[in-house]
Amino acid sequence: MPLDELADKGPSSSEEVQLAPSDSKFRSLSPSPIPLPTLPSIRSLVHSVSDESVNVDVAASHQSENGSISTVSSLESERAAYEFLAQTPVRSTDAHLVEFSEAMRTVAKALRRVAEGKAAAQAEAAEWKRKYELETAHKHRSKIKGYSSCINNDLDKLVSQLTLETPTSDQLGCCGKHGICAHEILQDEVPGPIPRSNHKVVGRKASFKLSWGCNGDKNGQHKHDFVSFEKGDITTAERSNKQILLKWESPPQTVLFITKPNSNSVRVLCAEMIRWLREHKNINIFVEPRVSKELLTEDSYYNFVQTWDNDEEIKMLRTKVDLIITLGGDGTVLWAASLFKGPVPPVVAFALGSLGFMTPFPSEQYRELLDNVLNGPFSITLRNRIQCHVIRDEAKDEIVSEEPFLVLNEVTIDRGISSYLTNLEVYCDSSFVTCVQGDGLIISTTSGSTAYSLAAGGSMVHPQVPGILFTPICPHSLSFRPLILPEYVTLRVQVPFNSRGNAWASFDGKDRQQLSPGDALICSISPWPVPTACLVDSTTDFLRSIHEGLHWNLRKSQSFDGPRD
Repeated sequence: MPLDELADKGPSSSEEVQLAPSDSKFRSLSPSPIPLPTLPSIRSLVHSVSDESVNVDVAASHQSENGSISTVSSLESERAAYEFLAQTPVRSTDAHLVEFSEAMRTVAKALRRVAEGKAAAQAEAAEWKRKYELETAHKHRSKIKGYSSCINNDLDKLVSQLTLETPTSDQLGCCGKHGICAHEILQDEVPGPIPRSNHKVVGRKASFKLSWGCNGDKNGQHKHDFVSFEKGDITTAERSNKQILLKWESPPQTVLFITKPNSNSVRVLCAEMIRWLREHKNINIFVEPRVSKELLTEDSYYNFVQTWDNDEEIKMLRTKVDLIITLGGDGTVLWAASLFKGPVPPVVAFALGSLGFMTPFPSEQYRELLDNVLNGPFSITLRNRIQCHVIRDEAKDEIVSEEPFLVLNEVTIDRGISSYLTNLEVYCDSSFVTCVQGDGLIISTTSGSTAYSLAAGGSMVHPQVPGILFTPICPHSLSFRPLILPEYVTLRVQVPFNSRGNAWASFDGKDRQQLSPGDALICSISPWPVPTACLVDSTTDFLRSIHEGLHWNLRKSQSFDGPRD
């Protein structure tokens, strides 16, 4: 057989099939998972053999009588070709290629997971940003609608006044700049003999202004905060000695009473205060429907007392009430604040409860104390509230609550009746904070720092410190300590989809809402604080409350007759 035909034929002959299994080196060339380069043909292998072997085969072929290559010479040439193939570094190259390909496959998988995770995180962030912008736009539209209705109402009332030729001394209208001042319209009683409550004319709500006092002085003068950069040094002015003062620009005309239920002493004191304010100060009185029924049952004298019948009238209280008087404990103050979803009038809280961190006024001296408040000026504490929006995963594009939940103390997210740990993901603005695994989480105002947050290990904070308390409830971690975050951040607490159970949110201990996997709670500081009147000033009242209410750092003094230095 000619050499060219043998090379073209390759290892398909029966002789080659018999030789291949006998060669252990050739058997090691097994197929690998990674595609290898195409093996050289037999023709190229034969031509690659050393010149000496080829010359020997050629010489032997010329000595053949019939001019053809003998079988022995052909087999020797083929064996030489395969021995040369076995001597090439194919085995080591194969091993390196397998190892390299496996490493590249691992790296590709890792990069793919990172890319997928980044894309998912970006998509989720974009979705939450869209929902937050939707919520902000919804709130902005509601605010504009409220201002528009307020202006329209004021114009209608002004027209009716001009028709009746009623003189006006102040400019009517809602200033809309902040939630405490009030150049607004209210329903007032007809002066003169005590009429029935359905004879009313248009009156005006009392206006006031806020100022700063320095070191407890009530002169309205104070140092302005400033930052100096002279000669590369940065300095700031002192800020801790300021107290907010409220001064009436016109005398208050209407007072709202909020009382603790099921208390005979509170009911008697409420009737006495209402009579005194009506007879000596000519003040108009609003009370809750429950209190109105109690007063009218006791004496028909109280038929001048006004109340409300539905939620729409509750929303209009802020346009009618100049001052709120609470008779009870901190829970009564919380209930009074919950009636106002927007601006809150100043609150004078009389202590008729248990602890009273927000009720500094003693009821025994109510005449003198109310005289000071009605005449002014007096110190107030602006207590921040947290507004909370519940966002359902099913809703996608809408906010479940038409208006936010407002809390003066705290919002609590807990595991409810579930026996599993609460699993919550917390984000601060666009930053991931932590994953809460425990009984729950408390997001509290500084006013609520002496409530549930304190019981869970949080710090006590002065109520005028601007901040949000972040306190875990029984976390399953030794290093999970409470935080105090700045007031301008927005917190998002989300129940992840891999959570084993639902979570429950409560707002100042009520309005309990279930949070399923995928639901979220958005929390931020409300623009409408609760101004509470101070007996002395904010710091003095706060320290008195923790000393008397909690017996803070109370212990026996060390004896003076012991060892000395």
